[in-house]
Amino acid sequence: MGEAVVSLGATGRLNGRRVWRMMQALVHLLRRRAGLRPELPLSFYALDLLFRRVLRQNAGVPWAVHHTSTIRTPQRLVVGQETFPGDSPGVYINADNGVYVGDFTNLGPHVGLLSANHDPLDNTRQLAAPPLRIGRFCWLGMGAVVLPGVELGDFTVVGAGAVVTRSHAAGYCVLAGNPARVLRELNRDDCDAQARSAYARHAARH
Repeated sequence: MGEAVVSLGATGRLNGRRVWRMMQALVHLLRRRAGLRPELPLSFYALDLLFRRVLRQNAGVPWAVHHTSTIRTPQRLVVGQETFPGDSPGVYINADNGVYVGDFTNLGPHVGLLSANHDPLDNTRQLAAPPLRIGRFCWLGMGAVVLPGVELGDFTVVGAGAVVTRSHAAGYCVLAGNPARVLRELNRDDCDAQARSAYARHAARH
């Protein structure tokens, strides 16, 4: 009798593991079919559905956005491959004058991309400016702010809390401070090897 109870318990554990694996496989399949990114929890997409699709917050953005982020004038925000501005909490993007964000670029929490500034005499009016451009494979750390008309080249890393007031179009560097200055240069060969690898992985998945 005791052996039978042990056997049933072991069978139950095996069946439980099998069911769990089947559920994981089903979730993975549904994620792939729906185009959901594996690194984000399902709760992220549930909140996105509520805020973006039902409540119409950031309704003009075609990708999932964190419910605390705001993208103004999303029709003037152009993004590259594997780039999803606003997926981190508290991001603010003003794309009134146009914003371009290149392939494989990430924005950390509470990053601000400002393509327009207020008239200093009439703060109800915004000033015209060239589009704000951020290159490929860039990373903007938490709380970084990029001001109107700035261009950042490929592989630009912006440190947390930095305020970028002028262009660094050459890229391949780390910026920090207020106003942001070049802290160090990045090795171009290493960066370019990383870019080739990222594009190859992307092509294999698609």
